[in-house]
Amino acid sequence: MGTSEFAVPSLRRLVRDQHDILTVVTQPDHPAGRGRAPAPPPVKRAAQELGLPVWQPESLRPPEAVAHLRELAPEAIVVAAFGQILRPPILEMPPLGCLNIHGSLLPKLRGASPIAFAILDGHNETGVTIILMDPGMDTGSILAQQAVPISDQDTAESLGVALALAGAGLISETLLRWARGEITPQPQDDSQATYTRILHKDDGRIDWNKPAEQLWREVRAYYPWPGTFT
Repeated sequence: MGTSEFAVPSLRRLVRDQHDILTVVTQPDHPAGRGRAPAPPPVKRAAQELGLPVWQPESLRPPEAVAHLRELAPEAIVVAAFGQILRPPILEMPPLGCLNIHGSLLPKLRGASPIAFAILDGHNETGVTIILMDPGMDTGSILAQQAVPISDQDTAESLGVALALAGAGLISETLLRWARGEITPQPQDDSQATYTRILHKDDGRIDWNKPAEQLWREVRAYYPWPGTFT
């Protein structure tokens, strides 16, 4: 289950490492560009290139959607930048659970925009975390983590690429080790948790009263979206 470019390297790596992909679940096509023609999400394009079946439900809440997943009988569900909240009937379905690839070293930077906020907050390091999903927002127990440095020139785009590649290798290895019973899930320390939020277009409006270093971070964190302007 994935939608954005962040999820594509993981899909390709799972196929390369010969994991058996039953189906790829992604968001519906959405209008894009001047002509507003329906455009497929990056994960759909990658899945079609790989010859994999694709399913694009509007929502996974309806009973018929849950029933369809149950018919597939997945051993595990891998989730990366999917864009829909998974409810308990799905989280509890696969014997190995739902494994989420999150772009931070949890419990730091939970939520929708961990890559941008790692830059905004001035971190020198971030990473990827594989968690066993529960009903909370990025609160599941940790199965694996890998640190990734942040350079002074990184943007959200370049850091996102580095994290996506790190996550791809980590999920393939973790899935095998988890299936073999070699990993003990580690609960997160909620007292250390920090949170991010969804970015909006107006976040990119430059406030020249802010310190230069903060503006420098904003220009990098908001590239390519929402971009910065004045």
